[in-house]
Amino acid sequence: MSDITTPVATAEPEPPDTGSVPDEGHRLTALGGLAALSLDAMASVAYGPESIVLVLAAAGAYGLGFTLPVTAAIAVLLAVLVASYRQVIAAFPDGGGSYAVAKAHLGRRTALTAAASLVIDYILNVAVSVTAGVAALTSAVPGLYGDRVWLCLGVLALVTAVNLRGIAESARWFLAPTAVFVLSVLAIVVVGLFRDAPASTEAAAGHASVLAGNATAVGALLLLKAFAAGCSALTGVEAVANAVPSFRAPRVKRAQHTEVALGVLLGVMLIGLAVLIGRFHLQPVEGVTVLAQLADASLGHGAGFYLVQFATVVLLALAANTSFGGLPVLLHLLARDNHLPHVFALRADRQVHRHGVLFLAAVSALLLAGSGGDVNSLVPLFAIGVFVGFTICQVGMVRHWCLERPARWRARAALNGFGALLTGVAAVVVTGTKFTEGAWGICLALPLLVLLFEGIHRSYTRIGERLELGRVPGPLTPQRSLVVVPVTAITRLTRDALSAALSLGDEVLAVTVVHDGAEAEALRRDWELWQPGVPLVELPDGHRRLGPPIAAFVNELAAEHAYDRLTVLIPEVEPARSWQRALQNRRGAVIDRALRRHTDAVVCRLRMRM
Repeated sequence: MSDITTPVATAEPEPPDTGSVPDEGHRLTALGGLAALSLDAMASVAYGPESIVLVLAAAGAYGLGFTLPVTAAIAVLLAVLVASYRQVIAAFPDGGGSYAVAKAHLGRRTALTAAASLVIDYILNVAVSVTAGVAALTSAVPGLYGDRVWLCLGVLALVTAVNLRGIAESARWFLAPTAVFVLSVLAIVVVGLFRDAPASTEAAAGHASVLAGNATAVGALLLLKAFAAGCSALTGVEAVANAVPSFRAPRVKRAQHTEVALGVLLGVMLIGLAVLIGRFHLQPVEGVTVLAQLADASLGHGAGFYLVQFATVVLLALAANTSFGGLPVLLHLLARDNHLPHVFALRADRQVHRHGVLFLAAVSALLLAGSGGDVNSLVPLFAIGVFVGFTICQVGMVRHWCLERPARWRARAALNGFGALLTGVAAVVVTGTKFTEGAWGICLALPLLVLLFEGIHRSYTRIGERLELGRVPGPLTPQRSLVVVPVTAITRLTRDALSAALSLGDEVLAVTVVHDGAEAEALRRDWELWQPGVPLVELPDGHRRLGPPIAAFVNELAAEHAYDRLTVLIPEVEPARSWQRALQNRRGAVIDRALRRHTDAVVCRLRMRM
């Protein structure tokens, strides 16, 4: 078992950039971080503006006129979040984002609430991104619609396999799709600003408009719903702060540069697309995305249009990579603090949190299969958890500045306080407007996850008390021990096992389960001829069992209280090739299982390599 003591999450000084740190090549540069950790936020450009337009369409053409003001409000919130998370990166360079901030300043339960909200958001991001990408593909190739679940699982398997090779490797794989998508969207904005009229409306031709007629007023509730819908474009902004340890030294500066670059690109694209929606008087239609209509209007219905569609499909499908960069680091911190099994704190080669990656892939696969690959059943749940985390993080940073009081701490605290107000309102609005569409499930899952984290923590605390962690142990005392060795025949393996047993205990017994009288007689005769100096005990059993008779014999020995410790040493062969395991009789595993279930003996397995 790994260390059970709970370390304190403090901001440690960043190591100097020596350029020779092992595994630095498997960490992220600023550009690599943009490719590996921003796909979620970048991909939201494909559905964020559309979510706003679809809500405002209920108020007709007059309502669509508020697209730019609503988008501007979201851009202001984006700017506040980026500025805030730059401060979080500097204050908490060990990563963890809102969890680390809340743990340091708002208490354990609040920190666990933030962690639970991020876990839910990361898992939903994978499911939504993959299903949205596959939905865009099946829209272009309707014949694939019946296989959408298998396509989703295939995309998930690809992203998982790349991330098992390391986050730097995933950045190299996904840099090109990210660059193509960003440049395509920027081309739409730049070219569109120079046009007085749409270059083409072919994409929307023949499709029914979803614009409401005869609407002349826009209420505050509708604007709030549009704002809440558009806030889905802000998911992923926190991923860089959560994954600071994945960057190369100097980690803080690289992560901050990545955060700013992400905010600038996302803000420019959102505002630019909103301006074009008003410029071209775009109307939402059934079966054609708003981004597709904008590409058609700016670039024409040619190669540029299809390049944008292809880039959108690829980026939406790969946007799940943001979760694979952020969630394993968060699970690592939770495991380090004894709120998750310690296996999540382990790192494999290439700085990969392998168990975190595999956990995310497995849960996401279940969610994809359960939803049938339908993105509409998952989108209502999206973005709720992340805004809870945003709010907790901002409140925690306000307390951080009030306690630390560095230079200009009042301005920094005011920035985070303003951000907490905005994200808190957004969290309430998003949850309220989507409660009946599935948000109730998130409201139920959050406290259940927190209870799970606390239950695991209590278990580790009890284990630590039994092991007397943090105490000076008493003096060493010699113990009288007996080692029991199960045998079936006299072989080199039997000799090695008995030799090892003699070095482990004060006394050694060999035991054999008797199913056939003739075989038992032959073994008894050979044992007397060999004379190993170890008694052989025969355990008759008429049911041809192996494990239960040995377990019952060990319990009889324990009941006599003649020994302080009982050990069972199980000899077995370790094959040279993995396929040769199929040739083994598995006696060792059967005895091991019976002893662990029904006795308190120490079980050791002695393997002889072939």
